[in-house]
Amino acid sequence: MADEDDEGGEGGEGGEGGEGGGTGLPASLEMAWGLRERPGKGPRPTLTLPRIVETAVTLAAGEGMDAVSMGRVAKELGVSTMSLYRYVTAKEELYILMSDAGVGAPPALPPEADGWGWRELLSQWAFDQRAVLMANPWILRIPITGAPVSPNQLAWMERGLAALADTGLGEGEKISTIILIGGLVRNEATMAADMMDAIVKSGVSPDQVLGQYVRTLRLMTGPDTHPAVTRLLESDAFTGSDEPDFQFRFGLNRILDGLATRVASGRTDGDPGPGPGPGPRPGGV
Repeated sequence: MADEDDEGGEGGEGGEGGEGGGTGLPASLEMAWGLRERPGKGPRPTLTLPRIVETAVTLAAGEGMDAVSMGRVAKELGVSTMSLYRYVTAKEELYILMSDAGVGAPPALPPEADGWGWRELLSQWAFDQRAVLMANPWILRIPITGAPVSPNQLAWMERGLAALADTGLGEGEKISTIILIGGLVRNEATMAADMMDAIVKSGVSPDQVLGQYVRTLRLMTGPDTHPAVTRLLESDAFTGSDEPDFQFRFGLNRILDGLATRVASGRTDGDPGPGPGPGPRPGGV
């Protein structure tokens, strides 16, 4: 396996490994922001940070996050594992870069968005995020270890906060709203990915899985022991709704309904309304 330690480029002194400058970010993330450039002299190295991230993303998309390790990525690139550490100092750092590459920049809003209010803008933001996660479920397997600091992740945060610009909400309420809706998006996408994994492993169709579940519930429950479940089974809740994304749309709209009440009330961060008082501020997104 080739070793590229003699290629120059970003590694070594002033290279990608280690902590960055005054930003407090690792050098690899500074490069993602365009704050570090490769030296102008010498041949362009064949091993680059974007190539490392692209290879890791390809592995995750094809084989799952369990396949991603520094050694496996190095093997795919045909370099030594130590060569990667000149660009990325730890696997967790690589995960951040992979996630940023996976989510990409927020898509452009449709032309009709010029006339949208905060509710439509925030709903579009949530559905766009969900679409990205559903298309790239490996992102959901990356642990959240801190608040977003990478370029694309912050672009998504900016889009969400901007949707709330004309609501009159305080800045703390805006970020809390983004965290709340982002949590709904991630939870719903994770559940969908988990269920799809289970269905694929079972070797039967989603309709067959649902049918078997309903049959099991009918056998195990009854009006005397589980009256609420019985009423559910007697309804068309499992089979009658053809509306796409019903569960996600329902949950999102209930959050937006509550937020609309808050916006209409004119209360701000300093007036939490009825209840025991504000809880601790969330530490991440």
